[in-house]
Amino acid sequence: MEAVTYFDEVREIIQEMGGDDITLCLQCGMCAGSCPWGKMEKESEFIIRKMLHMGRMGIEGFENDDVLYACTTCNQCVVKCPRGVNIVNVVRAMRSIVAETGGIPKNLKAVVGSISSNGNPWGQDAEQRTSWTKDIDVPTFADHEYLLYVCCTSAFDSQKIARATAQLLQQAGISFGIIGNEEKCCGEATRKIGAEEEFAGLAEHNINLFQSKGVKKIITTSPHCYYTFTQEYPEFGAEFEVIHYTQLLAQLVEEGKLAFNTPLAKKVIYHDPCYLGRHNNVYEEPRQLLQAVPELQRMDYDDNREYSMCCGGGGSRIWMETESGLRFSDVKVKEAADKGAEIIATACPYCVVMLEDSCKNLNKDEEIMVRDISQILADSL
Repeated sequence: MEAVTYFDEVREIIQEMGGDDITLCLQCGMCAGSCPWGKMEKESEFIIRKMLHMGRMGIEGFENDDVLYACTTCNQCVVKCPRGVNIVNVVRAMRSIVAETGGIPKNLKAVVGSISSNGNPWGQDAEQRTSWTKDIDVPTFADHEYLLYVCCTSAFDSQKIARATAQLLQQAGISFGIIGNEEKCCGEATRKIGAEEEFAGLAEHNINLFQSKGVKKIITTSPHCYYTFTQEYPEFGAEFEVIHYTQLLAQLVEEGKLAFNTPLAKKVIYHDPCYLGRHNNVYEEPRQLLQAVPELQRMDYDDNREYSMCCGGGGSRIWMETESGLRFSDVKVKEAADKGAEIIATACPYCVVMLEDSCKNLNKDEEIMVRDISQILADSL
């Protein structure tokens, strides 16, 4: 029988890096029972209960392969945990050990490298960060009420989301501006990868930049930026008021400052993003916005709100390959098709990317569209 080596210092490092809760784990298995990986067609190597056990006991192994990076940090396990263990923080702390030993998966090393050199994870030139503003008049931040912080995915990949959000804010008369190319990635993906030093550098850069410009309030296009600014940047002295665009627009609709007139006679199913829903408890505002569109028929998934299945893109998984039969977004697209949905609506750029890929892979892209709520609302102005 092969000997198992235990290292108390491994557990202690995990605790020091923010995974204090690991000592509270009872190994009851509720986390593994609720994890999306256990609901796939094929069996996954990733078992969160096993990862927590290895970390708590200081057993060698979790740092020697990519299995730990299967976690999408969706927070479903945290919802189910009877002891309230912040499993996402534990996973992040365990990944920081992997990062220290140079064991980050190859794809994610490239992401960290791109963020360090270009300020974004998409390998794009930093000077192209404001390319989404081409042909539209978006003001540069100068004593405006809000900074519109456009996430890297909206700025470089899903630019229609950034453009639609700006159009909606202008229609409502909101005082906002963008800083632009001086901004860098918020660092959410960097920290989830385990690159703590790089994350700290990004946080300090952005906080100093925002403070130097006089920023007090921030609107985000991505729930991941919203999470980072509200739950992680305060560790570095940030004191900004942050709001996700769906929260602000829902408030404006309620106040009668924004209305939608063009009907959309489509069946629309709403997918709750993990980082907007479970991580930040924003469930109703996106639904209220969809209900404000004339003739739109809104539907929910069978598992929704705090039980919504992850798209599979969080925790840096958006940059990793996932084989057929193990893609969470495939499950979401199939259910949408079974329910007769014509549009899958969401409020996260990562979710848009993942769901669009699944629509193409499943040959559903001609019958089902994937749209961010901002796009649907802009079309209905």
